[in-house]
This record gives sequence, C-alpha cells and structure tokens, in this order.
Amino acid sequence: MKVRSFTLNTRKEIISKITREVLSLFKVEVIGRRGAYDYEQLSVVNKRLPQAADAVEGERVHIQTTLLLFRADGSCLAYSRTAVGKRDELERAAVNRTIKRNLYQIFVEELGMPQAPWGILHGVRPTKIVHRWISYGMEEEAIVKRLMTDFACSEQKARVITPMAFRQLPFLKTSDQKTISIYVGIPFCLTRCLYCSFPANILPGEKQLDAFMAVLRKDLEAARDAVTQYGFTVQNIYIGGGTPTALPDRYFADMLQMVYNAFYGPQVVEFTVEAGRPDSITPAKIQAMAGHHVTRVSVNPQTMQQRTLKLIGRQHTPEAVVDMYKALRAAGIPEINMDLILGLPGETADDVRDTMEKVTALAPDDITLHALALKRGSRLKLIMEERHVDLPGDAETRRMSEVAMSFIEKHGYVPYYLYRQGYMAGDLENVGCCRPGAEGMYNIQIMEEHQTILGIGGSATTKVVDFARKRMKSSFNAKDLVTYLRDVDIYIEKRRQLLEEAYGKQGETNEC
Repeated sequence: MKVRSFTLNTRKEIISKITREVLSLFKVEVIGRRGAYDYEQLSVVNKRLPQAADAVEGERVHIQTTLLLFRADGSCLAYSRTAVGKRDELERAAVNRTIKRNLYQIFVEELGMPQAPWGILHGVRPTKIVHRWISYGMEEEAIVKRLMTDFACSEQKARVITPMAFRQLPFLKTSDQKTISIYVGIPFCLTRCLYCSFPANILPGEKQLDAFMAVLRKDLEAARDAVTQYGFTVQNIYIGGGTPTALPDRYFADMLQMVYNAFYGPQVVEFTVEAGRPDSITPAKIQAMAGHHVTRVSVNPQTMQQRTLKLIGRQHTPEAVVDMYKALRAAGIPEINMDLILGLPGETADDVRDTMEKVTALAPDDITLHALALKRGSRLKLIMEERHVDLPGDAETRRMSEVAMSFIEKHGYVPYYLYRQGYMAGDLENVGCCRPGAEGMYNIQIMEEHQTILGIGGSATTKVVDFARKRMKSSFNAKDLVTYLRDVDIYIEKRRQLLEEAYGKQGETNEC
C-alpha cells in the first residue's frame, strides 16, 4: 500500500514507533509527492475509553483504534477496533500492546493483509515474555494460547518459543548475581560480505594490528581486575567479531593467550571462538584453540551453494567448509556450530534443501538458521536499491525456513535460543538449534539477559544486570577502530561505573 501522507493523533515517541512497526510489517509506504499512490492520506487515531468501575491494573486500559484512509476524491474509509488490557500488564505496556493489536487486526481483517508469523511480537527477544509468564506460574498450553490471542502470534511460532523457554530454565539457574560472561570483540575480517552490516574492518597491516593488541591488552587487564575486585565467577568466554581467526597466526595465538590468562579457570563452562570461514583458518590456529581449551568453535558457511558464495563475497568453496569442519573435529574441539542464512540473493527453497543435506551430513552439534536482515549499512542494500540483485520474496523465504526446520527435526536438533532483528526476510527470526546436551550457554545467557556480560575489544557491548534495582544497563565500545584505539580509557571507565553502580564499591556493604 502506498499513501501520500500519514498522520497520528499523538506526539508520543513510543506510540509513533509501534504504529510505524505495524505499517512497516504490512509494507505501507509513505511516498509524499512522488509516483502513483493508493490513498491520499492514512490516519491513525487512538482513543482511551472510560474504564470499568471495578477494573484492576491492566484492565484499566481500554483503547479504541481507528484507521482512516482518504481517497483523492475526498471520500474516506474508516475501520475501528477496541481492546482491553490484561490484569498482569503494566499500564504503559497494556496501552502499547492494545494499540498494536488493534491496528494489526484492522490490516488483517478489514484490509485483507496476510497474517504475519510473529503477529505484533516485534521485540528482539520474544522468549522474555514467555519467561515472565512462566514466573507467574502459567502452564505451557496457556502461554501458547495467550501468545496467539494477545500478540496475534501464529501457533507455529508460539510452539517454538514456549517449550524453548521452559528448556532454558535449568541453564539460567546455573547463574547467580556474581556469575558473568566475557565477550571479546576482534573487529576484523578478510573481506566484507555483500550483506554485512556488522562493525568489522578489513584486516589492517602490522602497525595497526600492534596498536590494537596493545589496547586490547589494556582493556583485558582492566576487565580482569574488575572480575577480581567484585569476586565474579566467569562462566563463559566468547571471542567474536568480525572474524577473530582473520588475525594472522602470531596475533591470533597472542590474543588467545591473553584472554586465557585473564579469565580461564576450572569454573569456565564454555570457551567459544568464532572461526567463521575457511579462508581465515590455519592448522596453527586450530592447534592454538585446542591448546587453550576452547570448547566451541563456530564455522559459518552461510550457504553451500558455490554461486551464492561468490556473489556475496565469500572467498571459499563448500568443499573448503567440509575440510575446515573435519580439521576441527580431528583436533578434538568438543562442539562445533554452523551458521546458515535464509533469503540470500538468487536462492530458492531447493537451494536451502541442498545446503541442509550437506550440513546435516557433517553432524555439527549446533546449527543456527539466520534470516537475512537487509540493513542500511550493507552493500547489498545499496545494490538492491539500484535493482541489480534480486532477493527471494517473503513467501519463498518462509518456504526456505520450513525446509530447513524439517531437516532440524529429522536429525534430532531442538531449538534452544532465538532472537529477531529489524528488516528480516519473511518476517522470520534467527534460531539456534542443537543436539540435546550441546546447548550454547553463552547464547542462552546473552539472549535472556539474566547475566552480566563484560564487553572487551572493538565494538563490544557490556551489559550489567543490576539485580537490586531489577534493571540492566549497557555501555558500548566504539565500532570505529580508530576511535576505539584512541578512547579505550573512556570505555573502560564507563564499564567501571556501570559495575560500581550495580555491585557497589569494593568493601562496601548494604548493611545498616
């Protein structure tokens, strides 16, 4: 649907945001004065209706949403829906949800738009809602039904995230207030993939690498001192990027040694390195990972279709992926992840079927299915705007997901963590699936935000959970390498302040 203008009867930023999320979901374009259009104006009017005298908490919210479509001849189409909040909803949450639910219903029931797999669940972490309801004592079937009614979530998606949340409970219970994870960001890649919007830099020369290693050491030592000061237990170490194995052998070994010396101990449950792609791996790097007790390595073919690999800028073959996988297995790496992307340019559901056959034949411990997220920062976005590359449509991308999940089920993998991003192909999700017993602890902890995570290195994020105040605060290292190298002291100080706010100064107590 194309409209010349859009109006909303409020200036509240959150209402504007959630309204535009629904318009984006149904591909409503506001085109201004350019080109053909379907309606002169689209207007959304939200009105709070009087509450019942005996209403409690969320039930105090009673919202009527009206959508108006004005034609060029002055005529108007008007559609309305009303909804009431739920008893266990905070008032502001009930307002936001009912407005989104009303608007979604109008588009589907009145304007004939196709239902979205996730309904109005636009958040990054939909399982957090499920965890909240579990804490209220709700059973699995009741949660599935409520996701479908309150959020218009499809039964298929509801039956993915609900049992997933229950499966996560034992893993989340392994962590207390002083149990943390470490994330180390190595922001380098050998080449930049066509679809990539991640904050990564093409591998620089030795002079800048030396500068990065010196700054990384300083960052690591400050984080190590914080672990000692607050008596933290490091449960997981995750080295990501970028592509950490893009570092030359000597630098990679030195980096691994620094991380190991700073944080590794008998309490570490999981030590992960993203190796990414075969053109970044060498026998020396595999030996270094095995020698430093790395427990999990990510191998990310993205696809096993050679023509697609060439198109997206990957300098390797499907056969090289197999060789890399076998070399890691031979070195005794306990668990191997493999990441795939659904919705890559030029691919079909049959291509995904072929990729899944080749990947499942290797029997990795963990397969993560990503839906292509077309971000503003990717070269693919720019090329798409020039119409040089065609992407699969939403319907085909969803067929890809169905094919991939059929292989997941057939080979005994179970979904164990999930997150969503904006602009995802087919309105899908990123879902991690593993053989039972091979769940990635770090993946669960970071997605459910139950644990403090110290971010170190380029573009890393620190997330500090303040258990006393029941909130989480974050600080972000610069995405730009030059800025990170210059301002590392600022990022170390921001991290220190967050920890002090949540955990108090060393030696202080909360006793009267």
